[in-house]
Amino acid sequence: MEYYRPQIEKIARRISQEQNLALYDIEEKMTGKGRIITVYLTKIGGVGVDDCAVFSRALGNELEEFDLIPDRYFLEVSSPGLERPLKLKSHWVSAINEKVAVQWTEGEQKRSAMGTLTEVNPNTVILDDRGTIVEIDLKSISKAKTVFLAKAKEEE
Repeated sequence: MEYYRPQIEKIARRISQEQNLALYDIEEKMTGKGRIITVYLTKIGGVGVDDCAVFSRALGNELEEFDLIPDRYFLEVSSPGLERPLKLKSHWVSAINEKVAVQWTEGEQKRSAMGTLTEVNPNTVILDDRGTIVEIDLKSISKAKTVFLAKAKEEE
């Protein structure tokens, strides 16, 4: 099975810039129904349904025009959500000062922490876990995401 992510990413990055959006990630997977291409977008203030619709039409039109993907596919466009996965260095940088949950391996031991992401360095990230500073090697991280904590309503 051939994957088209690099070609799609090049087109999606250009369109997102033209529309003042940021390309967050692209996932491509095969299912019983066919290929599903999911594009995740972000922007300051959040991505709305209209942003996704306009972007989806533009990307879909270009993919059809260039006949890039010969087999059947479904295009989905979305924001990565409040709790978004942190995979790329750019994801980490965009999450500075946010709450994050991280799972990693230290030697043979599996570790996890949740705290505020304070720094992203060339090879590590630094979290403040309720006053405890945790430095984690990026290469040792198995899973990470931002965490949304709803604020409790104040009693009147």
